[in-house]
This record gives sequence, C-alpha cells and structure tokens, in this order.
Amino acid sequence: MSNAPTASALGDLRILDFSRVLAGPFATMMLGDLGAEVIKIERPGVGDETRSWGPPSDQHGNATYFQAVNRNKRSVVLDLSSEAGRTRARQLAASVDVVVENFRPGVMDELGLGYETLSASHPGLVFCSITGFGAGDGARLPGYDLLVQAVGGLMSITGAPDSAPQKVGVAVVDVLAGLFASVGILAALRHRDATGEGQHVQVDLFSSLLAALVNQGSGFTIAGVVPARMGNAHPSISPYELYETGAGQLVLAVGNERQFAALCDVLGAPELAADLRFAGNRARVEHREALTHELVQRLRSAPATEWAARLTDARVPAGVVNDIAGAFELARTLGLQPIIDVPGPDGSVVPLTRNPIGLSRTPPSYRSPPPALPDELT
Repeated sequence: MSNAPTASALGDLRILDFSRVLAGPFATMMLGDLGAEVIKIERPGVGDETRSWGPPSDQHGNATYFQAVNRNKRSVVLDLSSEAGRTRARQLAASVDVVVENFRPGVMDELGLGYETLSASHPGLVFCSITGFGAGDGARLPGYDLLVQAVGGLMSITGAPDSAPQKVGVAVVDVLAGLFASVGILAALRHRDATGEGQHVQVDLFSSLLAALVNQGSGFTIAGVVPARMGNAHPSISPYELYETGAGQLVLAVGNERQFAALCDVLGAPELAADLRFAGNRARVEHREALTHELVQRLRSAPATEWAARLTDARVPAGVVNDIAGAFELARTLGLQPIIDVPGPDGSVVPLTRNPIGLSRTPPSYRSPPPALPDELT
C-alpha cells in the first residue's frame, strides 16, 4: 500500500490527546489515520503506561502494545502537576478543535483543564471524556477492561457451559469505547461546523459494553432472558458453532435455508434437510444436540481443511480456526493488505495493522510511526 500523501477527510482538524492506555489512544489514532493532527500529552520520564507493557517488544525494546494505537501522533511531554505545565496545556487546548481525556472523573477540573473551564474561552471546543463507569455514582470505580468484562456480563456468556467465565482474548471493551468515542467526536464536530457550538462528549466503558451486547442485551430487556455460557454455540442460530471433524475443528455459520440445504448436500446427507426436526432455524435450535450429532458423524469422514474448501465452494460459510499468523496470511491471500509499513524519519518502517476503513476519495494515511518519548518537557 502506498504511503504517498493523499487528500484527507480530517486534515484541518487538531486534537489534543491527554488519554493513555487503549480506549482514548485508539479513538485518536482512528482520527489521526483520517488526517487529523494529534498532539499526545505524556508524563515526564514515563509517558503512556503502555510504553512499558511488554513483552512483546520490537528490536529496539519498544513495547508493541503502545505501538498498536499511537501512530500518526506527535508526543509532547508536560508535567501537569506544575503550573507551567498546566499553563502550556491550556495554551495548546486553545489552539485545537478537540480535547480527549480519560482521567478519573474530576481530575481535569482539578487541573483547571475541564470542559467548563476550557469551553468558556473556546466555545467551539469538542471535549471528549472517556471513563470506566461514568461521572456519577460510578466515578470512583476503576475502568479496567477486564473488570468491565466481568461486571458487565460479557464474561458470563463467554466460555464453555462447564468452564469458568472467560474474558475475550483482547481488550474488546476498550476498543468498543474508542470507536464510540470517535463516532461521538465526529457527530459533535458536525454540529460545531453547523452552529459554532462545541459540546462535551462522554463515553464510558460499562455503557459501551452494554450497548455492544446487542441481541443478548435485547433478549434480556425485551424477553427477560438471562443468557448463560454456551461455548461456541449461538443462542438463536443452528448450525452455528465449532464442530469436530476427521482432523481438526470446523466452524459452520449457517444463517439461512439455502445454506443448510447446501451443507447437507456437501455432506452427502440431503435427508437431513428434509428431516422435520431440522426444518427451519427455530426447529434446528430446538434440536441442536441431535443436529450436532448428525453433522459430526459425517464430518468425521474428512479433515476440517477439506470440508472448509468444499463448503466454501458451495457458498456455505465455513472455515478452520486460524491462529493470528494464519489470520494475517488469509487476509493477505484475499488481497486485503492487512499490514502497512509506517515510515519513520530515519528511513526505518514499523509494520502495523491497516486501518479497516476504505474511503474512495479520502483514504486513511500512515504519515508517522508511534512517537518516541521526548527527553525534555515541552
């Protein structure tokens, strides 16, 4: 993928980013990829906590965690415990369109950098606060992704029925909150551009997770159903899980009647499609165990890779379970260009995951690698 300069959707936008770790930095990196200038405020000598979150690290000892969410940013070191640092921060805030922060609620106000203070002299400012549990009664609770996955119900529906609750293998709540924050910022900017009025955007991890529970959440809010762990099975669709084969495991994600009939044909068992127990998705869900037994009996006659190829040719959603290396290799073979080389000023490159947003006229750009921590206060 070319890194040549292109027209950018947010090229006239300046963002002052006080956030650390994941949710806030992810949001500002997304906006930076779309052209925004992002000024990242970091603590003297330490910087963002994720600079020390390793292994793994690159050949220079830089933690890959930090590098995942901090490209297209410029680092500025400020000591916000000093009046000089706070004064410099206010000066920078006066020159930007957006401020992003994820301190404990009330900290920015204590520093004289809160929304009310900054917007008094900069009414067009969009100020985004990302918290763990909101600024009300949940303000005292620490906003860590694992904690939110636990108390937010996600762990209760993740894992096998007879296993302990499981977290998702990546800090997915932070990522979701970062995406919600970026959407909120863009909506506030649209309003600002139309009226001149800025506003306070507030996103919390807990509410982000509840919103992302989608069908599991509506099952509770509408029908009062409290779901339990089902392993890889789906509460409302079948066959839609992981199945044993003659060698390895196969994922089937059958979402309609054509796909189910095609699955049965590929398995050499068209009679399953005619079986009243499996006539329609609701019946298949009700008879999930019987259907799984019938499918596995036939799937054991060949390895998962062979079934995946044959079913894909029949337009039945199927695949093997890749590791991360396999996932990136599959994306490469599909022409999705999953890795981009972000050029550094010294001619080096940092290979990072591509921004998934495709824009025909103002595509994402990769102008600078994650910044080194400056040695001196700015």
